[in-house]
Formats: sequence, structure tokens, C-alpha cells
Amino acid sequence: MINFNGALLNPENIKLSSENRAFKYGDAIFETVKVMHKKVIFWEDHYFRLMASMRMLRMKIPMEFTLEFLEQEILKTVAAQGDANTYRVRLNIFRKDGGLYTPKTNKIDYTIEASESSYQIKETYSLDVYKDFYNYSGLLSTIKTNNRMLNTLASIFADENDLDNCILLNEKKGVVEVTNGNIFIIKGGVIKTPALTEGCIKGIIRNKVIDILSKNKDFTLEETSISPFEVQKADEVFITNAIIGVQPVTGYKKKVFTTEVGKKIAGNLKVLQITGV
Repeated sequence: MINFNGALLNPENIKLSSENRAFKYGDAIFETVKVMHKKVIFWEDHYFRLMASMRMLRMKIPMEFTLEFLEQEILKTVAAQGDANTYRVRLNIFRKDGGLYTPKTNKIDYTIEASESSYQIKETYSLDVYKDFYNYSGLLSTIKTNNRMLNTLASIFADENDLDNCILLNEKKGVVEVTNGNIFIIKGGVIKTPALTEGCIKGIIRNKVIDILSKNKDFTLEETSISPFEVQKADEVFITNAIIGVQPVTGYKKKVFTTEVGKKIAGNLKVLQITGV
């Protein structure tokens, strides 16, 4: 079942017209959230990021779009799927039909889709750099819009080259993120992650990991620019997103990484997911 503007419908009954702006112009944003045991993980963080994104893109926020309302709509959608413990949920918001580049209205429609999730952290995980196209730095790149062509092409490249993921670069040839999440590198006592000014998504788990690291006196965290050369020289690398949490990377080109710190952070994050604090 798919939630379309609050109504639970079978997928074949979802009617999107040829004037749908998400389809024609990518005029849409989304949040991917994890639901475990009927709890929306880090929902408040997702909600406020969503509201900020809608305001930035001049979408009219409906009066009923409260924190509690959207949480209940997500849980209602999940409940209609079955009784699995963990679900991946996508909340998609797009401007109503009509207009060319200039929309007829800034009012929105939304869909919520839920599917069972059984992702397990992989013991081996390989990366390389995708160089064909760039993710341009700037504020718009930090928003989760539906324009994911670069991520799609990089994912195809990864699949064709037996990789688990690819690093995306910006126009300055600095590391931005991976196709489906943020990236952290560890060298000695310093942990680096690309700054938002590099064009990376304002990841919810990115922020949680930054909070965890800020309380760890063994490491210094830097939000900064990172070169692909620094990735190859790192001791450890890990990636983050809302579904996988923390995934340690074991290989980059011919480099083999350790995973000790990444696994510890993954454990700390699981505690946060359970306790919510």
C-alpha cells in the first residue's frame, strides 16, 4: 500500500498525470527514514530537515504538516505493509501539477512508501572515485531533491566495476559524499568529513556521528575539504546514511583499511537508535 495525500492505495491505483512536476522537472524532495519496532528513528531530525528544505524551495507547507501528523502517516503506511521489525520509508513531496519551469502553484502533494529492510553491515566493502561528472558545490546540493542522475550514473559505474559504492567529487575535484550517503575518513587522531560547503547532503546520521565524535577525546573532528589522495592515505573510512547507519569501508583502489573505529561508532549509533538520546 502507498500513502497518497493520506489515502492508503494499492500501487496500481496511484494516478500521477503527465503534468506531474516530479516527473517533468524533478520538482520534488524526499526523506528516507528507518522505522524499527514501530518507531520512526531520529524522526524529529528528519522532520526539521524536511521543513527547512520545503521553505528553501518555496513549497507551501500545509497547516496539517506537524511533526505528529507526518509521523502518524508514516506509521499508518508501515502498519499496512505487514509485521516486519524494520522498514525503509520514503516520504516524497512534490509541487502540484501544472506550469512549465514556473509552477502554477506552490501547493504540494505527497506520497509515502514503505518496504521491509534487512540491511546488514558488510564485512567487505569497496569504493572508488566516479570521475565522469561532478556534484557541484553549493547550498542546493545539500537538499535531497529528486534529481539523482549523478548518483544513478555513479551507481551504474560501481555495478559495472564490481564495487559497492563510488565517491562523488565536486567541481574543485574534492570529495563530496558517496552515492547513497556521507563519508568520513580517519588518519591518526583526526577524523574528517566533507563540509556542507563542499556540496554534501545534510545527512541525519552524519550529524549524529559528529555529535558522537564531539564527545570522544581520542579524536579531533574536522568538517573540511578532502582530496581523493587523502582517502587513499587514510587508516579507516566509513560511510553513513539513515538506513545502514555506519558502514565501514575495507577497500579503496589497492588500499585496505582497518575497521575498528567505524565498528565502534556503529555500535554507539545503535544505542542512540534504541534510546533516542
